[in-house]
Amino acid sequence: MKDDFLIMAKNTQKALIASYYKKHPNKEILHKEVVDWATDEWKKLTGEVFRDPDRAIRSLYQEGLLVKIDQGIYKYDPLHVEAKDQENFSQAQREKIFKRDGYKCVICGKGKGEGIILHADHIKPKERGGKATIENGQTLCSQHNMFKKNLNQTETGKRMIIRLYDFAKSQRDKKLQEFCKDILKVYEKHNMNGHIRWRE
Repeated sequence: MKDDFLIMAKNTQKALIASYYKKHPNKEILHKEVVDWATDEWKKLTGEVFRDPDRAIRSLYQEGLLVKIDQGIYKYDPLHVEAKDQENFSQAQREKIFKRDGYKCVICGKGKGEGIILHADHIKPKERGGKATIENGQTLCSQHNMFKKNLNQTETGKRMIIRLYDFAKSQRDKKLQEFCKDILKVYEKHNMNGHIRWRE
C-alpha cells in the first residue's frame, strides 16, 4: 500500500512539473525556475517536501515531452511532441525488424529462444532526427537497449570493442587483438569518442 502511494506521488509530481512546461509552450525555461515553482507548489498542495524534482524533469525529457536546449534549459514544444509520437515504430514495423534480424539481438545474438525480451531500437535516435523506418530499426535485447540509451551508438560500439580487445589480450588471441586494434584506430582517425580511452 505504501509503495502504491509512493508511485502515485511520483507520477503526480511529474505531472505537476509537466503542467508548468505546458502552460509555457516554446519558452526556454531555466531548470531553477521550474524546480523552485514545483517545490513551492507541492508544499502548498500536500504540506510535503518535493524530494527530487530533477529526476522528474529528466524523466519528462527522456519520455520526449521536453526538448533540451542547453545544460539545465528545457522547453515544451507541442509540435516536437507530436512529431516524436509519429516516429515510434508500429507493431507491423517491429515485427518486420525482428524477422529481418532473426528474432535476435544484433549485438549479443540472444533472442526468443533464450526467453529474452526484444526491443525495436532506432539506430539513429529519434531525438537526433532518426525516423521510424525499417532501415533505421534494429533488434536489441533489454540489456543492450538500455546500454545504448545511456550512451550514443558510436560510444556503445567503442566500449564493446575495447572490452573485446581486453578479452583477446587475456586469451593471447593475436588475430582478434589485431582486428580490435584496427577498428579502434578508425575511431582515432575520425576523432570519434576520444574521451573513451584504450591502451594497446
